[in-house]
Order: sequence, then C-alpha cells, then structure tokens
Amino acid sequence: MDTSELGDFLRTRRQVVQPEDVGLRRGARRRTSGLRREEVAALADVSADYLARLERANGSQPSEQVVTALARALRLSLDERDHLMLLAGYPRPTRLDADEHVSPGLLRILDSLSETPAQVMGPVGDTLAQNPAAVALFGDETHLRGSVRSAPFRWFTDPSARRLYRPQDHVHQSRVMVSQLRTVAAQMGPGSLAASLARDLRGCSDEFCDLWAAGHTGFRHSEEKHFIHPEVGELNLFCQAAQDTDRVQTLLVLTATPGTPSAERLRLLTVIGNYAL
Repeated sequence: MDTSELGDFLRTRRQVVQPEDVGLRRGARRRTSGLRREEVAALADVSADYLARLERANGSQPSEQVVTALARALRLSLDERDHLMLLAGYPRPTRLDADEHVSPGLLRILDSLSETPAQVMGPVGDTLAQNPAAVALFGDETHLRGSVRSAPFRWFTDPSARRLYRPQDHVHQSRVMVSQLRTVAAQMGPGSLAASLARDLRGCSDEFCDLWAAGHTGFRHSEEKHFIHPEVGELNLFCQAAQDTDRVQTLLVLTATPGTPSAERLRLLTVIGNYAL
C-alpha cells in the first residue's frame, strides 16, 4: 500500500469532482474546490475522520469494498478505479461480467433523476445502483450478494421476486429471463458468471430447466410494465434504457403517462421513498 500516493490521489480527485456531478446542490457559500471531505465520506458510507486519515497518509489499509465505494463516490473511470486499487495494495480487478464499478456517465444521469424510478443494471440482471424512487418501487437490491444479486436467479428461486408483477405476465417474464441469460452466457463464455448461474438454475428450478431446454432466444421485456405495489396499488409504467459505452451496463428509467392514475401513484411512491430515507 502506497499511503502517500493514495492520499494524494484521493485528495486531488475529490477536488476535481463537482457537487453537480454527484447530485448535490452548490450552495452560495461554498468555497471548497470540488467536493467536501464529508460529502465524499457520506457517498462512500465511511467516516469523514477515516477519509481524512487516508488523505493525510496515516490511515489503515482500506478494504476492497471501501476502495470500490470511494471509486464510485469520486466517479472514477475504470482505469482510475484500477489505479486506486493498486495504490491501496490490491491487484487490478479482472474486468469480467461481475464488475460492480458503475459507469460514471450513467451515475450522473441517475443522480439527476429524483421523481422517477431509475437504476443501473449489470449484464446478469444485477442491480448496481438505485435512486430512492427505485428503492421505493423494487426495494433495496444493491446490498444483495452472491447468486441472489441476479434478477433471473431470484425470479426462479424466490417466490417473493414475482409479487410485484401481475400473474398473467409471469410466463412471458420467465421466457425473457431465460432468453437474456442465454444470450449473455453465450457472449461471455462458459467460464462466465452468466454461464455459472445458468448451470445452477438448471439444477434447482424445473421451470428454468424446461425453458432452457426449449432453446428460447430473442424474447425481450416490453417497454410497458405493469406492477402491483403493496403501498400504492397498480402502476402502469414505461421503461426506457440507456447503455454505457461498453454496452455492459444499462440504466433503466421508469415513467408514467402524465395525468394518469399511475402518474399520481408514482408521485406518491416517490414521497414514500424519500420519507423512508
């Protein structure tokens, strides 16, 4: 661990990132160049005192999870994230389909959205980042670890994963999940996380096994989504997707037609989500 270089890098990157880059307002009395130390600490879920010690080159070695959180808070590119890992004493992460580092461009868009659910998804249906409205709609999915991080895995192994969706949509949803996982597994190869998830699901879900054997491909999610939310009831939303430059991560944004009951319920859901925070 190169404590001096690590401290310099954290400090200089903090001074480069602007409040608007992370969804914060720039107050009239702000004199700090870039972000305040307390702001970065809050975004990374670490103490400001610990971050100060890291910047002064007298802190203990941060865990890989903390380094990842700091990289996200500072909106580092993949190359910058890798450099931070090396400075913290860890090998450069292997950039496979399980990479949790969220595209800074997608995060900037996510931070700008406050009144509509939005979240960043990885290639195997793993939720990498959510805004409060998305947490209110889907629950907090970013804390999940292991196979249950994958939406297809939860869909076929956990009955509660289907409660938000209308029963008449379950068959199509299952076919889409299998089709997309098959595509990603073919793209990533037999040693990928997608291929491993498919093998595990064939061993624990008869429904998945039958659909996989049927060779389903080409099924896509409909742009129109129908949800039954326990707090606000039925929601008819439209889902738009934007991908990062490497086409590995996808930002999903869900909106309602203005003036409809779903629009009113979505506004209520946003209030509920913000209140819960």
